[in-house]
Amino acid sequence: QVLLVESGGGLELAGGSLRLSCTASGGTLSNYMAGWFRQAPGKEREFVATISSSGTFKHYADSVKGRFTISRDNAKNTVYLHMSTLKPEDTAVYYCASAMAGSKWSIGASVSHYDYWGQGTHVTVFS
Repeated sequence: QVLLVESGGGLELAGGSLRLSCTASGGTLSNYMAGWFRQAPGKEREFVATISSSGTFKHYADSVKGRFTISRDNAKNTVYLHMSTLKPEDTAVYYCASAMAGSKWSIGASVSHYDYWGQGTHVTVFS
């Protein structure tokens, strides 16, 4: 059982930056692909970014491409989401997710691709 814990959320002014962290325990993160999703009030959970277990392959939602960067440090069992040029529409609860990788190139952009989820961290962007 992999346990994921997110941190780094908070309040930020539009145009600013935040870095979210997701630390895993109970498993070796280097064997898992990972992703970030977000859910705004009254909306469904949506894909933000994903990264392969090796860190080589990444994919982003169009809404965050060029502004957000996903990365990982397998030695620290941690996945990061660096968010810059934040907009009020980025306001949401951000969730980290992971799943055993079918290969070192595997990535996933759907909720159904993931087995393990964190509890979420709140991000509020105000203008």
